[in-house]
Amino acid sequence: MNSPSTQFVPSRRMGIYEPIHQIGMWGENFKSNGNPNTSASVIVEVDNKLENESETASYEMLAPSNKHDQEATKPIDKIQRRLAQNREAARKSRLRKKAYVQQLENSRLKLIQLEQELERTRQQGLYMGGGLEGGHLGFSGAVNSGIAAFEMEYGHWMEEQNRQICELRTALNAHISDIELRILVESGMSHYFELFRMKSTAAKADVFYVMSGMWKTSAERFFSWIGGFRPSELLKVLLPQLDPLTEQQIFEVCNLKQSCQQAEDALSQGMEKLQEIVSATIAAGQLGEGSYIPQVATAVGKLEALVSFVNQADHLRQETLQQMSRILTTRQAARCLLALGEYCQRLRALSTLWATRPREPA
Repeated sequence: MNSPSTQFVPSRRMGIYEPIHQIGMWGENFKSNGNPNTSASVIVEVDNKLENESETASYEMLAPSNKHDQEATKPIDKIQRRLAQNREAARKSRLRKKAYVQQLENSRLKLIQLEQELERTRQQGLYMGGGLEGGHLGFSGAVNSGIAAFEMEYGHWMEEQNRQICELRTALNAHISDIELRILVESGMSHYFELFRMKSTAAKADVFYVMSGMWKTSAERFFSWIGGFRPSELLKVLLPQLDPLTEQQIFEVCNLKQSCQQAEDALSQGMEKLQEIVSATIAAGQLGEGSYIPQVATAVGKLEALVSFVNQADHLRQETLQQMSRILTTRQAARCLLALGEYCQRLRALSTLWATRPREPA
């Protein structure tokens, strides 16, 4: 065939042929060849090529579409993974919330159990916090929540105290640096100061409870003075454990001991004076008439001073510990705290042995 080869020019934008452009090419073929047969053959050839090119164009149109679908599924997978992660995080959050709620419920049950135990103890006459007053003066016999909270805090305080004693003993045996030892000493001092704060709060709830030392063991109560240890007596116990001391240290400790004794005497005399005032207030009027509400009500107002005595006694104890920490070296102060903690442990052990001692049958 002498006619120029027929060409199919697909659209650059859509991937299919442009009819107007193609018709123009056919016209040129008709002009160049005047033979009708030739023109027919050209048309057949063009039709065949158009069919082939159309299939090719259709395939090219589908291929990018499939590729686009694959790329479109990628963000969907990412979103699904993120949703799965969010669901897992929400599930863990619900579990943590459930565990927290359960912990609160357990704490509430423990508090209820403690209040029940305190109530039973008070009914047996062992709790001195107001059982008789509730029966005779018409006051409610509910357990004092302030005292119940104090006993729970004191239990935690004792656990921490035992841990600190073991830590101090290990540190002294390991001969750690003074800087590390100073951290332990300051922590131990702060722990005792926290006890004094707890007692001050408890005294506002029931000062007789704190004064009588019902939160201590029997042996500790035997040596108790206004709800705690007597500073001057404690210095006598601790001083031999701190040897060797310099002459200056011995002088300062002796002065501290003398100051403690003077402060203790002043507080003890104040307590005796308060006892006389309260006793005289209660005994006012004619005894035996059966009417004593006015006298008792007046005495209650005077007993408010007991809270101040407890706070002053604890302040004296705190000042004694601070002064000893200033006088002693870091290592001596650590040994002092260790000796104080173990001394209290021995008193509690004495109470346990006394309570469990063998007894002759009645």
